[in-house]
Amino acid sequence: MSLNRQLAMFSAESARPSPYDLAGLLIGPGQVTRMGGTARVSVVVDAAWRVHALAAEFAARGLETSWEEAAIEGHFGVRTSYTGILSPLAEAWLRGSGKRPPAGFALDGARLRLWFAAAGSVVPEGDGALLRLGASDEHCGAVALRAFTSLSSAAELAKGPSLRISGRRRVARLRELVGERPHVAPPGAWPGDATFAADSDETSARRPTPAPKSPPATVEAPSAEEWLLLDQRPAGTGTDSTGP
Repeated sequence: MSLNRQLAMFSAESARPSPYDLAGLLIGPGQVTRMGGTARVSVVVDAAWRVHALAAEFAARGLETSWEEAAIEGHFGVRTSYTGILSPLAEAWLRGSGKRPPAGFALDGARLRLWFAAAGSVVPEGDGALLRLGASDEHCGAVALRAFTSLSSAAELAKGPSLRISGRRRVARLRELVGERPHVAPPGAWPGDATFAADSDETSARRPTPAPKSPPATVEAPSAEEWLLLDQRPAGTGTDSTGP
């Protein structure tokens, strides 16, 4: 199988959107919390466009979104609503009060897209990219690196902590996996863009507007056992049972 065809199979556009794609946020800086029989996923982002991009990704998966300004200036907290759909995700990822990747965790384009939308960046010359990890998620680094390299690409753990992807060819592969740049993202913020936009770019500078209050699509939540099986599926494989 050619590399291009393999990447197309793993890309974000190749699978039906699933709530379990939010595992891509959890391998990065995202967090999951429980409340009764429900759970929600949250993440702090450093730009307004990321709020809009994640809200669109959540809506595509039948999940409501809210946001607020974070304690750090210029940062925003983005979160789903509490829902039973995400409860098995919390069961798979939480060990006590801490986050830990489940056995057999795998990345695909959809999960990578969410991770990059929340915490990814590219260097101005276009020959490198970073995927930020959670500051205190020491259990995620090695797992993230192994999962990323299984996608026929290569990276290294760097300070931050983060995964560093070096070289134009590897960045191009990342671009194939995460798909098209969200229309809310400024030029230069997504893999495949040659240069960063100016700091004064209106898209990145504006505060995010509240996400529209629309009822989520009906999504059938799988059992905890099914979620764990899904996490061990080959990267890039879609699922009809969890799609909106």
